[in-house]
Amino acid sequence: MTGMFLFRGIHSTHKHQPIDKPMKNPSDKPFWQRAAVIGGACLMTVSLVAYTSAKEVAKADPLHVQVNDAPLSAAGQRYPSFAPIVKAVSPSVVKVAVSSQPKASRMEMPGGMDLRRFFGPGFQMPEGMQPRRMPRQEGVGSGVIVTKDGYILTNNHVVDDASTIKVTMIDGREFEGKVIGSDPKTDVAVIKVKANDLPAITLADSDRIEVGDTVLAVGHPFGIGQSVTTGIVSAKGRATLGLDYEDFIQTDAAINPGNSGGALVDVDGRLIGMNTAILSHSGGNQGIGFAVPTNLARWVMESLVNNGRVERGFLGVNIQDLTPQLAKQFKIGNAKGALVSGVTPDSPADKAGMKSGDVITEFNGKPVTDSRQLKLQVGSTVPGAAVPATVLREGKTLSLNVTVTELPGEKVAAASSESMNADDALHGVGVADLDRATRDQLKVPTNVKGAVVTQVEEDSAAYEAGLRQGDVITEINHQPIQNAEQATAVCEKPADKVSLVKIWSRGGSRYVVVDESKAG
Repeated sequence: MTGMFLFRGIHSTHKHQPIDKPMKNPSDKPFWQRAAVIGGACLMTVSLVAYTSAKEVAKADPLHVQVNDAPLSAAGQRYPSFAPIVKAVSPSVVKVAVSSQPKASRMEMPGGMDLRRFFGPGFQMPEGMQPRRMPRQEGVGSGVIVTKDGYILTNNHVVDDASTIKVTMIDGREFEGKVIGSDPKTDVAVIKVKANDLPAITLADSDRIEVGDTVLAVGHPFGIGQSVTTGIVSAKGRATLGLDYEDFIQTDAAINPGNSGGALVDVDGRLIGMNTAILSHSGGNQGIGFAVPTNLARWVMESLVNNGRVERGFLGVNIQDLTPQLAKQFKIGNAKGALVSGVTPDSPADKAGMKSGDVITEFNGKPVTDSRQLKLQVGSTVPGAAVPATVLREGKTLSLNVTVTELPGEKVAAASSESMNADDALHGVGVADLDRATRDQLKVPTNVKGAVVTQVEEDSAAYEAGLRQGDVITEINHQPIQNAEQATAVCEKPADKVSLVKIWSRGGSRYVVVDESKAG
């Protein structure tokens, strides 16, 4: 029987979430699937209660992460009790409770046609056929405090589609959480709370861990309270969950629903990984758990906080693992490396002189054992960096210099907007910042400033007024709008149910009147 992979967050409507199907690549999603929601009626991939601009946060609150990359103590040392380690680590591990706003279900005809779409936005539903509100969804996961000023690491799947986030510390203190950024490709997210002098955990160099090292998993399984389990590092470099970038630590320390985003620490109390999922036939722990290594999580976190996005490098090659059979055909004695099966014209690899049939054995000073490792190394390389690469070609070793570019089609992984309450103006409208990629995609002139509309609920007053995906909100009630955060702020606690909204679309600028008193 094939095992089932489970994300370790608890959700009341779907307590066990199988992930035996690969996650969708976020770069395949159009811009409107990367936003939060005004009014909270429609939740997007990364929509949360209080999104804040990552670049603004970075200017005010740079990351101050504590790192200790010294190797572990001598192997074989006995620990009669882990209590001192647990006492030091447990204050850094928090409970992350999330909830999502209910959505109005569509009333559809037998063929799947939405009645409102069929008859037009002015169509009034017959009595007894009004859209029903779906139940509010609740979930519980874990998080790890990594800076004293409130940055917290957790999993993307813990906070995905959340409208409110409550962070609870072991001493009972509660904080409202804001998402700084989220990266589905690695299942890493960063949230922040407004607090100082928090008990930040110390990060270790996860590249130095060894199979057999003793580890402790700390989190909030099943929402019953903080719990600690122990085990060893069972394996390294696992790629089993279908994410785009995987380098999981495997452990037999018990990991259960609610442990997602929790800490995997070594016997010195340093963070070596973030618990993410298990392989299970039953939905419970069976001794095969996976954690995102600290080095990968840290790189994603720093990218989101400092740049507002995850910038991944691009080499421009098709690669595959070098099996012993292939190594024999290419006359290579050591079957380690990534075999180049194709080179994209005018790509960094092409310009550097790589050819099909080359075997990449070293990249940017680090050995390459397989194609997965090369993908991770290239992805974590800063676009524009010139790095050395070693290849084997027809039995000869060649040294090449590659100038890495940014991965084509890479989209911003962190939206910069906020989701408001249902009483706000423009309820049911999703917005995002008008960044360069979106501006180019929509062909928005450089002189147009505002917040791009990414989603409009079809039962909303805004939809009836004529707002559509791709419109740019430039004014609300005569107030100029510069970005998504400002748009949501202007919509908070409106003095009137009627709002005058100026929008830009490809046809030019126009005004629309949104009357919330007639919504639905």
